[in-house]
Amino acid sequence: MLHGPNLNLLGEREPAIYGDATLADVDAALAREGAALGAAVTCFQSNHEGALIDRLHGARRAVDGVVLNAGGLTHTSVALLDALRACALPTVECHLSHPAAREPFRRRSRVAPACVGAVSGFGAMSYILALRGLIAHLDQRRPDPETSP
Repeated sequence: MLHGPNLNLLGEREPAIYGDATLADVDAALAREGAALGAAVTCFQSNHEGALIDRLHGARRAVDGVVLNAGGLTHTSVALLDALRACALPTVECHLSHPAAREPFRRRSRVAPACVGAVSGFGAMSYILALRGLIAHLDQRRPDPETSP
């Protein structure tokens, strides 16, 4: 789980838009949901684009997939898009709010072309839905041990 800029302020920053769940609440819920689904979830937040890119680079051979809430970088970062493509990890874009229903500049996602799907608009539940979607996507790609030679 990669959280981008300003997400460290969840629960305090514009709760009418982003809700009152804190980042710690979200990360704990992701860990619980991951465990229930048989997946380990590691969470990382940074306000720095380069730190997110470095984390992606480090994860490319260590994880099966990524849930990404790039925050404001969603709409601006070609560098993050390039890192997602370079790492080639299945990625689900995630947002607490529904960017398509907000200001016009938020309606375009620069990272979307490198993602297998997106979940937005369900507050903190968006993260759980994104994780479930990622795991379902990964499960579809795995060969069935019952039918594989």
